[in-house]
Amino acid sequence: MKYRKDLDKMPSYDGVERDYRIKVNANECNLNLPPLVEERVLSRLSRVAFNRYPNYEYDSLREQIARNFSVDVEQILLGGGSSEIIEKLFYAFGGSSSSKIVYPQPSFSMYKIYAKAAEAQPIAFDLDDKYDLDVDNYIAVIKKEEPALAVVCNPNNPTGNVLTVDQIEEIAKSVDCAFLVDEAYVEFYGKSAVNLVKKYPNLIVARTFSKAYGLAGARVGYMIANKEVTKMIEKTYMPYHMNSFSLATADIVYQMRDEFVPRIQMMIAERKRMSEQLKNLKGVKVYPSNTNFVLIHYDKAVELNEYLESLNIGVRSFGSAPRLENCLRISMGTREENDEWFEAIKKFNK
Repeated sequence: MKYRKDLDKMPSYDGVERDYRIKVNANECNLNLPPLVEERVLSRLSRVAFNRYPNYEYDSLREQIARNFSVDVEQILLGGGSSEIIEKLFYAFGGSSSSKIVYPQPSFSMYKIYAKAAEAQPIAFDLDDKYDLDVDNYIAVIKKEEPALAVVCNPNNPTGNVLTVDQIEEIAKSVDCAFLVDEAYVEFYGKSAVNLVKKYPNLIVARTFSKAYGLAGARVGYMIANKEVTKMIEKTYMPYHMNSFSLATADIVYQMRDEFVPRIQMMIAERKRMSEQLKNLKGVKVYPSNTNFVLIHYDKAVELNEYLESLNIGVRSFGSAPRLENCLRISMGTREENDEWFEAIKKFNK
């Protein structure tokens, strides 16, 4: 078989999931749609034309997002979750080993994979010991390397910490390359860089419906950028790359996004509550988070993960991953689920 050169050397994302009794390993929302939203979604899906391409649904969602952010509809591009948008951006700005893409580490593990898939040169920038990004040094590296694209994840996954909007603006105005801000978890932080898009034509913001809005199964995300950027990135997509059912669902969810505010607030409250409880456990270091998850360091993290799995509780273990040795990332479930996994950790910790 004549596969593409070096395909066998490509890293892959471990997406295999067990059907855990308590599943807090993937930063999903552990609640399904609010009842009123679900009712409207099902009603809308009953009117989707199976025999037609998804033109109407695509345009409707784009227009709605554009109105919300007071931008032109041409500045909005949709994708299969923000992951597909990021992958297409890497493809558009990659293409050869001379095309560099700078990104922080540890951060979203797909950045490196997408860079390699795009045949670009990945340039990882190490976060400090507290997982903070040194903005001045980041800008210096970008100026030195002269990449086609620079990336930050804000809030950062899997560490949970953030850059301020002022820090993001400092990067945007200081670099000449395209600059992507991955805002997959921004609803839990509440401070977005979207308004900076009007001021900096090199700035791109990517978001998703998978986290705060609980549509991980539908795979819908969107990008906000300068018209010239979206026009070029759109060339990397296949025609009709999204299905009508996901688009129609996201359209209703976005119309009714106020219905999700209480559960977003609940997840934030649970994150704060569980962070404080975890801090009381011997040997557990809790990192500050502005997301729907917490990252902890524990010398026996591997053994703890095995114990939790024996109880059919799934958390995200990083094992011996660089810069994340002996770290666990725990998504916020329901209050009852959170109490149960915490009691299990507490029992193991004794």
